[in-house]
Amino acid sequence: MTGISSLGNQSGVVIGPLTTNADKLLHQVRSSATENAKIEKSAKDFESILLGSWLQQTEQSFGSLPGGDGDDDDSGKDQFQSIAMQALGTSMTASGGIGIARMIATNLHKAEDARVELEAKTHPAPTR
Repeated sequence: MTGISSLGNQSGVVIGPLTTNADKLLHQVRSSATENAKIEKSAKDFESILLGSWLQQTEQSFGSLPGGDGDDDDSGKDQFQSIAMQALGTSMTASGGIGIARMIATNLHKAEDARVELEAKTHPAPTR
């Protein structure tokens, strides 16, 4: 019986650090997946806002004919056009965009990988 209880105690000591390391690993995987999702969303959001802004400026520049009568001075027109251009930018990004989101996401992933690597070097996991 003494062997079993001491085995149980040793088992508790050995499993404690393994459980802690496993928890750390699971946390890193979860946070890694969370970070990846945040990076992808942020990159796509940036591209859709940028495209919406470009489309809105283009609409304002080329939306009216030079020498036109200027009867389009509706107060809500600019607001609705802004909303429409942002929606169009979001749709364009969702269907692949122009590649800005991919470039941003690639660079953000590299920066995140470097941060994780630096953190692992700075705070190594305890070994048994």
